[in-house]
Amino acid sequence: MEKNEKLFLNITAEQLEELGFDRFGVIKTEDVCFSPEVRKMCEVNRCGRYGTSWACPPAIGTLEECMLRCKAFEHCAVFSKAYELEDSFDFEGMMEAHDKFAKASERLRKMLEGKHLMLSVEGCSKCGNCTYPDAPCRFPETLTGSLEGYGIFVNQLAASAGIPYNRDPDTVSYFGAVFF
Repeated sequence: MEKNEKLFLNITAEQLEELGFDRFGVIKTEDVCFSPEVRKMCEVNRCGRYGTSWACPPAIGTLEECMLRCKAFEHCAVFSKAYELEDSFDFEGMMEAHDKFAKASERLRKMLEGKHLMLSVEGCSKCGNCTYPDAPCRFPETLTGSLEGYGIFVNQLAASAGIPYNRDPDTVSYFGAVFF
C-alpha cells in the first residue's frame, strides 16, 4: 500500500506516522477476540481506574454491551507505538510513554471522519478528577474507552493486525483501535 492511500476513515499511513504511531493494520471486527478473563482483570483494578471513570468498567457497560458496540462496525484499525525505556524497570518512562500515546490518540480522534468507535490505553484521562459516578461525563463526545475494559485481548488483537506485541526488551508498546 502506498503511504498516501487511505488506510481507514480518510486517514493515511503517512498521517499515522506523523502522529507518532509506528505500526498499524486493519482487520475485520469479527477477528477481534473478546475475553471475559480480560474483563475480569479490570475488576482486580491493577490500573486503579475500575469504578472511577466513565471510560472504564463498570461505567462502560457489560462485556456483552461492549462487544455489541464494537460489532456494530465492520472493520477495526489497530495502531501502536513502541517507546524506548532506560531499562525494563523504567516506570517513569512507561508513564511518560503512556501520556504521549494518549495525546497522539486524541490527535487521531480529531482527524477522524465518519461514524466510529475509538478505544485506547487504560481509558480516558482528560479530567484530573472524573465525575463518575456522581455526575455525567464532561466530554462524552470524546470519551475513549479502554481496550482491556471492553474485554479485548490486546496481544491477540495485535497478532491479528500483524503488529508485534512484544518488541525490544527496553521498550514499552501501547495500542489503540478504531472500529469503523
